[in-house]
Amino acid sequence: MREKNWVRDYGPIVLAGLITGAAALALTALGNPKNMGFCIACFERDIAGALGLHSAAKVQYLRPEIVGIVLGAMAAALAAKEFRAKAGSSPASRFLIGLFVMIGALVFLGCPLRMVIRLGGGDLTAVAGLLGFLAGILVGIVFLKKGFSLGRAYPVPAAEGAVLPGVMVLLMVLLLAAPGLLHFSEEGPGSQRAFWLVSLLAGALVGAAAQRSRLCMAGGLRDAFLLRDFRLLSGFLAIWAAVTVGNLILGNYNLSAVSQPIAHSQYLWSFLGMALAGWGSILLGGCPLRQLILAGEGSGDAAVSVLGMVAGAAAAHNFGLAGNADSVVDGTYQVGGTSTAGMAAVALGFAVLLAVTLTHLPKKEGAR
Repeated sequence: MREKNWVRDYGPIVLAGLITGAAALALTALGNPKNMGFCIACFERDIAGALGLHSAAKVQYLRPEIVGIVLGAMAAALAAKEFRAKAGSSPASRFLIGLFVMIGALVFLGCPLRMVIRLGGGDLTAVAGLLGFLAGILVGIVFLKKGFSLGRAYPVPAAEGAVLPGVMVLLMVLLLAAPGLLHFSEEGPGSQRAFWLVSLLAGALVGAAAQRSRLCMAGGLRDAFLLRDFRLLSGFLAIWAAVTVGNLILGNYNLSAVSQPIAHSQYLWSFLGMALAGWGSILLGGCPLRQLILAGEGSGDAAVSVLGMVAGAAAAHNFGLAGNADSVVDGTYQVGGTSTAGMAAVALGFAVLLAVTLTHLPKKEGAR
């Protein structure tokens, strides 16, 4: 049996978490929305808006962080000779799961990464999301134990694995050379942004670190519950620690459930939205951040999941499914939350995930 070496086993993933937390703090200080810095769901939503896929004027900007994450992961994979172009593992189901993972995350107002960043800022409303995410992970694990699988991916030409990174390069070209073709928010979260080059480099650094360490919130919880392996989970604990300490030093820590930035206090739907995101992430084999990393490594299946998430972001804002943040209007505190349509979408998402799960379980002997 190999002797335990804490530095070797935990060092890379903890370092990746610290890098991600520090990058989130830096991006927030340089202009990104408060208690965000990084949010895969929110930033993919902003990109969907920039491309005109939805018309919510306050959340439209082609976020370079997403581009950087994919290209940073690809560069790291190529350098380590880990770039493997593969595809063919239930792409249609992955698209649907990705769509509902995004809807669940936007009902909560953040992906698992932003959930941890919100907790690191003292946002107690994020606790409901964390509990929901844990519940969704546990549901997914039940079906993993029963043999759930979306099937095997097969080698494909390298060009196929480079499609999503290529799209990311094209998006950056549009942002820099043809910004008139894009939509830009003049107010709201979409208007809050760090300088594009800083955002791109921060994303690339996080993408490379996450690729080398396999950073993934859903995978970390899955491994902790299934295997009692806490290595992946330690990376997100490091993100939380870095953001918490950084906010305390900068005077930005606000331990409260009231008036938190871009958050709402409708706890039941925060719980259910992240439960949907957690279950879907287990089915996909990784959280939204991990899907970007896998796409950078050449996975066409992860690229389809990412496209499903972008479609989910467009649907969430075209049909009023996303959560609305609490706000203060004329001195009066107004509680936001989820619309009836958003509640129905979450319920539909659970039904869709259940259908996908049941149709991808091993058939019993003798069954046709």
